[in-house]
Amino acid sequence: MRGITPTIKHLIIINVLLWIATLSIGTYGQELNNLFALHFPKNGLFQPWQIITHMFMHASYVLGPTGAYTVYFQHILFNMFALWMFGSAVEQTFGKKKFIFFYISAGLGAALISLGVDYAQFLSIVSDLSIDISGDAIKEILAIDSNNGKGYLTGELFSKGLQPIVGNYNLIINPNDFGILFNLNATGLGFKTMVGASGAIMGVLVAYGMLFPESKLMLIFLPIPIKAKYFIPAIIGLDLFSALTGVSLFSPSNTAYIAHLGGAFTGFIMMWYWKKNQFNDKRWD
Repeated sequence: MRGITPTIKHLIIINVLLWIATLSIGTYGQELNNLFALHFPKNGLFQPWQIITHMFMHASYVLGPTGAYTVYFQHILFNMFALWMFGSAVEQTFGKKKFIFFYISAGLGAALISLGVDYAQFLSIVSDLSIDISGDAIKEILAIDSNNGKGYLTGELFSKGLQPIVGNYNLIINPNDFGILFNLNATGLGFKTMVGASGAIMGVLVAYGMLFPESKLMLIFLPIPIKAKYFIPAIIGLDLFSALTGVSLFSPSNTAYIAHLGGAFTGFIMMWYWKKNQFNDKRWD
């Protein structure tokens, strides 16, 4: 690829190889996603390494309206295009080591902020319970499939899944606690996973905008040159709007907008710190 820097090339190769692996191994990539996608910590499938590995994974299949799975390439295509388009210029400015540190840090920031928001939601819900429930019981409650392919959650399915858990842990559930636990299950935290380089790439976008603010960029659907200092804040603003309202304007409804904002915020903090300390003993050499 012309104009691509070494680290960007290697990152794209790693991401593409893992995407192909999810197409080739197991059932619709589920096995690799179970291992490497980022799960909520209360999910039994959560592993510490997922905080890193998820940023090299991408959605490989999508479930269509007929119930059939089809290959989903848009996620990795747009992410890798953005990584090449903005990352090469940033790496040329930073150098290899500094860029890798920045990229991984932005991805980690995105993951931790996203998990933090999910955990705050989790604590807000369980704080209203009138009984004490063990962590193991919570994991099983989160894992109840209240949807079961019906396209909507039902109290009946949740009740059936809850009954053996109540017996195993000797729980006494009143109607109010039942509603709270159903609400907890309905958040999807037990099944929710996060994959993709988007959080790290949002950090790279922020770095690009701060390094090359006068550079002119164009959207595919809006072929008008826009300076990076306006373009990139607008992209972040759209993510903030979607995160607050739940309305997806240009992305799928399951997009991790909080992770996007987390990556952008982490990238901004690092850029601000380095710029502030570029002439003293705390600068990056």
